[in-house]
Amino acid sequence: MITQRKLIRVTEVFLILFVWLVLLIIPVMFAEDNNKPIMESVLNQFKTLIPLSLLLIVNRLFLVPGLLFKGKSFTFLAAVISLICLLTLGIFIADNGKIPAKPPMEQPYGQIGPPPTRESRPPPRPEQNQSEPRKLSRQGRSEPVPAFANFIILSILIIGFDTGLRATLRWSKTAQEKAILEKENVANQMLLLRNQISPHFFMNTLNNIHSLMDINAEEAKSAIIRLSKMMRYLLPESDARESTLTTEVEFIGSYIRLMKLRLSERVKIIVDLPDSLPDKTVHPFLLIPIVENAFKHGISYKDYSFISIVMIAGNDRLLFTVTNSKIAGSPSDSYSTTMLDTIKTRLVLLYGANFNLDIIENAETFTVNLSIPI
Repeated sequence: MITQRKLIRVTEVFLILFVWLVLLIIPVMFAEDNNKPIMESVLNQFKTLIPLSLLLIVNRLFLVPGLLFKGKSFTFLAAVISLICLLTLGIFIADNGKIPAKPPMEQPYGQIGPPPTRESRPPPRPEQNQSEPRKLSRQGRSEPVPAFANFIILSILIIGFDTGLRATLRWSKTAQEKAILEKENVANQMLLLRNQISPHFFMNTLNNIHSLMDINAEEAKSAIIRLSKMMRYLLPESDARESTLTTEVEFIGSYIRLMKLRLSERVKIIVDLPDSLPDKTVHPFLLIPIVENAFKHGISYKDYSFISIVMIAGNDRLLFTVTNSKIAGSPSDSYSTTMLDTIKTRLVLLYGANFNLDIIENAETFTVNLSIPI
């Protein structure tokens, strides 16, 4: 299977070969002297292509990567101009080192030999008006373009084409590497969020389950089953890039029920999760940090407190709202700067600009509204 990088490399080679083929064929096809053999025209064209090849190699291997891609644009431009001038001078000396001979004086049509003198000139015919100027027929001739001028034009075209091609391919490669790094960053953040589920949560849950064994054995068994499912979902082997919406909601529900085991009656938990969900997928561990931080910063074991969790799932959008009470002494600033910055970074990487994250904070409550596509 051809990778995208190999495809770009093959395309680059094809474009370069195509340009050189055009430079070789076009001057032969449109040559002014049609009587000249084709091989001779091709060999003459190589006199220009060889210096062009040298110019292309130097530009591709040294000037572009060593100067242009390192931000030395003016030095690159000066080096290119100097190299073109040097090669042009060499072509001019090799091809046209001496002044061409003066073309012979044109003679009237049909006259052969030197122009006649006054003594040998025949008398004018009686019917010819001597005051009327003699009409001469001239054969128009177009001078060919000098080799050095042709080289200058082709050099500018070749340098522009090669530099633009290298810059485009470098931009494409950089964009691909950036996309790969972003995907790896998302995957690493997902793994980090697995590990961010507080170990104290599991320790406290196990202690609560141990206490429930003597009070309500059935409830303790249910808690153990829910905890085992959560642990299976958090295993590193479960590294899927996407999860079903149903699985994600079940994980959130299990987390909330296990957290309730250690809460007093002073804490009110309001949960409104849809019973029926569309067959959609979401990125895992995107919603649970909001819920976890609400339990971490929004409950009090002495005073009245509450947490409200509402989810609305449409056909193409998911709305998730978590509101919690603000507790005196709770590090709400850390909640805002640490957790929310992490969530924003993940949302940008995953959805670009196709999401909404609103933070509403007042003296008594803290609300997070999240809307993402599904």
